[in-house]
Amino acid sequence: MLLDFEKPIAELETKLEDMKKIALESDVDVSDAVKSLETKIKNLKKETFSNLTRWQRVQLSRHPDRPYTLDYIYEIADDFIELHGDRTVKDDKAIVGGFGSVNKQTYMFIGQQKGRNTKQRQLRNFGMANPEGYRKALRLMKLAEKFNKPIVTFIDTPGAFPGLEAEERGQGEAIARNLKEMFMLKVPVICIVIGEGASGGALGIAIGDKVFMLENTWYSVISPENCSTILWRSWDYKETAAEAMRVTSHDMKDLKLVDGIINEPLGGAHVDMIAMAKEIKKVILQQTKELSELSTEDRIAQRIDKFCNMGVVNE
Repeated sequence: MLLDFEKPIAELETKLEDMKKIALESDVDVSDAVKSLETKIKNLKKETFSNLTRWQRVQLSRHPDRPYTLDYIYEIADDFIELHGDRTVKDDKAIVGGFGSVNKQTYMFIGQQKGRNTKQRQLRNFGMANPEGYRKALRLMKLAEKFNKPIVTFIDTPGAFPGLEAEERGQGEAIARNLKEMFMLKVPVICIVIGEGASGGALGIAIGDKVFMLENTWYSVISPENCSTILWRSWDYKETAAEAMRVTSHDMKDLKLVDGIINEPLGGAHVDMIAMAKEIKKVILQQTKELSELSTEDRIAQRIDKFCNMGVVNE
């Protein structure tokens, strides 16, 4: 699938492939033309992806080929043992988690998981967790705390599941409890937005000592489409809403709502998932080292201060 702004690049890449094919099938020397076209493609990519609008970055964060939580976990961790269930209702497939080791250090990995095809999306509920998903996440965090293991969370959700049954089982309470408990966790907590970071559904696993965003992701209380629907009674103004809301990673960094941005390969994380995973792994190892040097009390105090200092108050 190609996004609108990717189509001019794809057309040139198709021409390049055709040109290379001609060169193989005939004796015609097209090496100069190939080099020229490769340079043109590279320059067009740089120009396109360095000037994306906020709405285009939102689109890129939802790219169907974009890596999901389990993709990164299996690439980063030397081994991974998934744990299931909240011990109360059931195992929510929209949130995955378990122990995995990175450079002989054991971590608790937790994240929202979307699906690649229709069947997987139904199983994962499109990455929208029910209350039991957040309770499973909290159970795993407490397990990590018990064994003194750092926690890494991956955020990628269009929001918590808004269904009647989710509300009946205490969706708001489950998320609120996660916020409260995550502030007081005694182990280092690193949170990374890898795709969509929407509403309390994202925040429910995003209270950490350090919060990072991949370059082409967004983080907001509401999606641009839903904002447009509320304000203009139509999805037609989603681009305007995205600009006004300032939802991108660069906006969040400027507003001091996240600690850093992890750069993506040119074209997005889906272009080179292995390179993207390496960058994430570097950040995890570096931040773990820095956070481990702090005492538990200092780490918790800094975590609380970090979130309490967000926003602007006019008295």
